[in-house]
Amino acid sequence: MSSPSRAPEIAPETLAAAAQRRALAGQAYISPEMQSLHEYELRLSFRRLIDPGIVRPNSKDTATSSLKTLLTISENILRDPENPKYLRFKATNDTIKKRLIEPKGALEYAIALGFRPDVEDFQPFYRFNPKKMIDLRVGAAILKEAIELDTEKQERLDRSKREEKAAAAAVASNIKMAFLDDRKTKLMRDQRERERREARAAAVAAGTLEEHQAPSESMGSPTPSSPHPNMPGEGRSLLTIQSTDVDSD
Repeated sequence: MSSPSRAPEIAPETLAAAAQRRALAGQAYISPEMQSLHEYELRLSFRRLIDPGIVRPNSKDTATSSLKTLLTISENILRDPENPKYLRFKATNDTIKKRLIEPKGALEYAIALGFRPDVEDFQPFYRFNPKKMIDLRVGAAILKEAIELDTEKQERLDRSKREEKAAAAAVASNIKMAFLDDRKTKLMRDQRERERREARAAAVAAGTLEEHQAPSESMGSPTPSSPHPNMPGEGRSLLTIQSTDVDSD
C-alpha cells in the first residue's frame, strides 16, 4: 500500500508576496457605494466653489468667463488626456491671469480639479495630476451644469424683458389709439355742433329778411279798400263846382 502524496510546499516568500498583493488590492478597491458617496461629496464641494466661491465676489461677466475657461480646460483633458499641452497652463498667460488668477475663487476651483503649481524653466505653471481624473470629470460636469442653468436663467430674464417691453408698447399703443379716437369723436361732435349753429344762424337770417321785406311791399302797393289812387276833385259834385263859380262872380 502506497503512502499518500504530500502537497507541494510553498515558499514563505511567495505566501508573503501574495498576502501583500491581496492587501494592496483591497486598499485600491472602492465599492460602487463608496464611489457614489465620494462623487456626491465632490459635487457638493464643487457647487460651493462655484457659488458662493466664484459667483458672489465677482461680476456676472467675470464669473461667467471664469466658469467657461475652467470648463474648456477640463473638457480638453477629458477629450485628449495624453496630450501634454492640455495638462498644464501657464500662470503668467494674459488670458489665464484675467480669467483664472485674478478672479476670486477661480484658481481654487482649478486646484480642486487636480491642478498643482509647478515650475519649469523658471516659469510658473499649473500642472494636472492624472490621479485626479475622477475629480476632473465631476468638476467638469458641475461646471457645465452651472453654465447651462445660468444660460437658461438669462434667457428667461431676456424673454421676460421682451414681454414686458411688448406689453408696455401695447399699453402705449392702446392709450394712443384711445386718445386719437376721443379726439376724432370730439372733432366730429364739434363739426356737428358747428353745422347746427350755422343752420340756426341761417334760419334766423332768413326769417329776419322776410320780416324786412313784408312792410316795404305793403307800402308800395294800393290797399284793398283803395284799389286806385285819389284823383283831383274826388268827392266834389258838378253842382258844387258851379255854385262855387257863381259865388265868385
